[in-house]
Amino acid sequence: MKANTYETEPVILPYPETTMYGAVKRSAEKYPKAIAYDFMGKQTSYAKMIQNVDCAARALVASGIHRGDAVTICMPNTPQAIVCLYALNRIGAVANMIHPFSSQKEITFYLDYSDSRMILTLDLFYEKVALAREEAKRKDTVILTARMQDELYPHQAFGFWLKKGRSVSQFPNRENSVTWKDFLKRAETVTQLPEMIYDPGKPSVLLYSGGTSGTPKGIMLSDFNFNALGMQIREAAGVVFHPGLKFLSVMPLFHGFGLGIGIHTILENGMTCVLVPQFTNDSYAQLVVKQKPNFIAGVPTIYASLLKSQRLEHADLSCLDGVYSGGDSLPTDLKHRFDAFLREHNGKVQIREGYGLTECVTASCLTPVDTYKDGSIGLPLRDMHYRIVEPGTFREKAYGEVGEIIISGPTLMLGYLNNPEETAAALKTDENGTTWLFTGDLGAMDSDGYVYYKQRMKRMIITSGYNVYPSQVENVLDAYPDIDYSCVIGVPDERKMQRIRAYIVLKPGVKPSEEEKTNILEHCKLYLAGYAKPKEIIFRDELPRTLVGKVAFHVLEEEAAAEFSARNETQTEETKD
Repeated sequence: MKANTYETEPVILPYPETTMYGAVKRSAEKYPKAIAYDFMGKQTSYAKMIQNVDCAARALVASGIHRGDAVTICMPNTPQAIVCLYALNRIGAVANMIHPFSSQKEITFYLDYSDSRMILTLDLFYEKVALAREEAKRKDTVILTARMQDELYPHQAFGFWLKKGRSVSQFPNRENSVTWKDFLKRAETVTQLPEMIYDPGKPSVLLYSGGTSGTPKGIMLSDFNFNALGMQIREAAGVVFHPGLKFLSVMPLFHGFGLGIGIHTILENGMTCVLVPQFTNDSYAQLVVKQKPNFIAGVPTIYASLLKSQRLEHADLSCLDGVYSGGDSLPTDLKHRFDAFLREHNGKVQIREGYGLTECVTASCLTPVDTYKDGSIGLPLRDMHYRIVEPGTFREKAYGEVGEIIISGPTLMLGYLNNPEETAAALKTDENGTTWLFTGDLGAMDSDGYVYYKQRMKRMIITSGYNVYPSQVENVLDAYPDIDYSCVIGVPDERKMQRIRAYIVLKPGVKPSEEEKTNILEHCKLYLAGYAKPKEIIFRDELPRTLVGKVAFHVLEEEAAAEFSARNETQTEETKD
């Protein structure tokens, strides 16, 4: 059989040989009056954004930040975060991007891991960050504190202060702490910025692996990685990018999807980011109606919630040129339901699922504009190459066979910071000198080159000698009318090695019962082999989630392992008695 591989013709896109800042400045020079970002109704032009970035860059220089230094950005999607990101890039410093909802201990870890000289955060998080800094190894780390209301129109700022601002304690004017406004005043002492140096082998941004188990790994990404992604998405979009097109930037900028596509791709191509610092399912729907964006993106749970939203009941979605899903597997049933929803509301596009890892910034594979195959995540982006191999090797599998997904192309990370062992395990060079990212994901490919994601290799369940992919079982469960969403794990079993347990959240109004459980299992019989059917069903009101909204299956696995261990200890004690 033919080898299971997909490699595009050697068509290399014209990737800009410049920094991230340089790519965005080109947009500003071309479209100075175009809107770069919209923050809660307040709009900033490209010319003004670059002016703000250059001011912050001079302030960083005045504060002693040099090329190669790390500065942590612990922020939601706000103008200060965008300005700081590109200001750091302008002077060659490294932006260490972390979740503002990280715990105190986690923030300390990120500061130490990156050896950060500064950390930018909101006043809402100041006290937590200050405590984290006290525990960090560097005692001279400067805390820059920004306020949401500083970026709003006066009437909005007052309203925000009444609602939230008064509850925030006035952060003390301690040594090593400075407000964002006072920080920018330091720019007055610097008249000239250092030479801008483009080095594709230097890290510009640090993002982090999910960290659902073990210690998070710092993923080093370069200017070239981000600029290449912006070109690839433009080529794959199916619509000509131009000023005036709006992207609803809901995915957070500490996430590869949010930063790589929701921010940099949009700014690199002269379009508008509608910055959303915080949202709920209801507010997301409200924003779609109010802003009429041309592009939206989110995790599958967002699209599931939009289907239920009354705010979209009579909405006209003809404004949408692109609807993208990423961050988690998109159930086939949800894909079909949302596509029908789009058609019913004058939508002219389908939801397009992307696949990727932070190790290649974000998406490297995408459903084509107007074609789709059930269960497929689409075709690799231009200049990205995919192979399906025996896990951990370069031995290629045949079409249709499951193996490890490996990827090559211009968005591959430089490596993991200070972790050569993990880097060597993830990035391997073949006999032709090509470097490949070993994803740790299982997948297959058909003869047309369409890729089918199956599962994380570590998540595969082995029961009675059979391999079971939880995502396959979850897709079957999620298609059942009474189920909102599910998570399937393997739990220890002395006889089968692992047995299959399904955690299920029912739709509103549906009550858990033995009859419901029986009906679900009957549904599974129609679609799953006997060994792949859940042996246990546990109903929950909700399931734990990671910081980016994925179901935290590791938490459920840890609960099951603790339960198994406790049961064994009890049995041991009873045997002794």
